[in-house]
Amino acid sequence: MSHVPDALWLNVSPVLQGFDHPLLKDLAQHTTIAQWKYTQSLDESTSFESALMLLHDYLQPYDRPIHLLGHSTSGLLGLLYAHKYPERVRSLTLLSVGVNPSVDWQAQYYAQRRLLPCDQHTILRHFVYSLLGCPPKDMVEALVNLLEQDLYHSLTLHSLLSSTNLIPISVEVPLLVCGSVDDTVVDPHQLRDWQQHFKHPASQLWVCPGGQYFFHYFYPQQVSEQIHRFWNSNISLRSSVYNQELMNISGIS
Repeated sequence: MSHVPDALWLNVSPVLQGFDHPLLKDLAQHTTIAQWKYTQSLDESTSFESALMLLHDYLQPYDRPIHLLGHSTSGLLGLLYAHKYPERVRSLTLLSVGVNPSVDWQAQYYAQRRLLPCDQHTILRHFVYSLLGCPPKDMVEALVNLLEQDLYHSLTLHSLLSSTNLIPISVEVPLLVCGSVDDTVVDPHQLRDWQQHFKHPASQLWVCPGGQYFFHYFYPQQVSEQIHRFWNSNISLRSSVYNQELMNISGIS
């Protein structure tokens, strides 16, 4: 297949895609990156299997493995795909995905809705500050509406009736896990525990000095640099392994 991109950004939260744009813009300066989007309609039942099938159909024509990237639940989809089809994935980058990959902002939102005697708007307003720090006051209501729309249109494991928990999912491909030191959803403990489940020698963990849940929006250049450093380290590792194999074949110690 001609013009195959080097990387594919996954998005199952189309309402929140504006938070991805600064990072994608920076990544696009150094590599060819495409976007794959999945929209959940109000009439559809939530199904990760359907999303996985559609993603696999999309990647089938590609003649080589590709770098997959995703934030939060989009990253979870990439994790499930890399676990099921490792031969199709060159590397996987997860942003704001903890070792318990089902934990996202919606999981915390529905937990609070079930526990607190507050209406939706009040809790969503709290999450605007929890996820974004201190946005301008004239933007708070617009952001509340944005989160409300995400509840309706994004792929999710959670609802007001129940939430799904997943055990840690290991993958055989190089894995980069990124998060923020001040993220209240995926805290540093959730990030550090990933290291117990790294299977590939090139897998890495990086914690951003700020930015909370959408740290890739506030620190796009730093995140982009880490991703490119990760990709380059994979190239160096493959070259080292290849040279060692040649030496073994040639009988050189």
